[in-house]
Amino acid sequence: MLLSRKGGRRRSVDPAELNITAFMNLMVILVPFLLITAVFSRLAIIELNLPGSSSEPADPQELTFQLEIIIRKGQIEVGDRTVGALGIYKNTKESSYDFDALSAKLSELKRKYPEKTDAAILLEADIAYDTLIQVMDRVRVAEVVEKESVVRTDLFPDISIGDAPVVGGGA
Repeated sequence: MLLSRKGGRRRSVDPAELNITAFMNLMVILVPFLLITAVFSRLAIIELNLPGSSSEPADPQELTFQLEIIIRKGQIEVGDRTVGALGIYKNTKESSYDFDALSAKLSELKRKYPEKTDAAILLEADIAYDTLIQVMDRVRVAEVVEKESVVRTDLFPDISIGDAPVVGGGA
């Protein structure tokens, strides 16, 4: 109750009520709509290993097969770090890599070295991200069609990424 300035009369002032009915109606409609239309994205994370640098030369008896895939602007090179190139796959068309030949070579190497699980992918500068992902997919898994179904087998799932060596020794 308040005292009025005019004439000293008293009047009662009721507290204002907050009308949230319209807001509650909006929430009842909006929340299910947002839940139904929400896009639930699945994040896929690939764990990559970064290659270490070593200044000491390796013992010749300890040299083992070390798979390297080098992606260059005009070709993909598959090789062993200790031996050298095992296959060079030039672009089949204008800026199109021969991923099928790469898959065939990697499957052959997996049959030759079944215990090997790691590979290094080395990239030249300005290689498209899409190309890297396609090469990584081919290095990790081989897809073979058998009896009208696709069979996926692991090849080299432990991938390291680095910079490709410069061709021609230029800086």
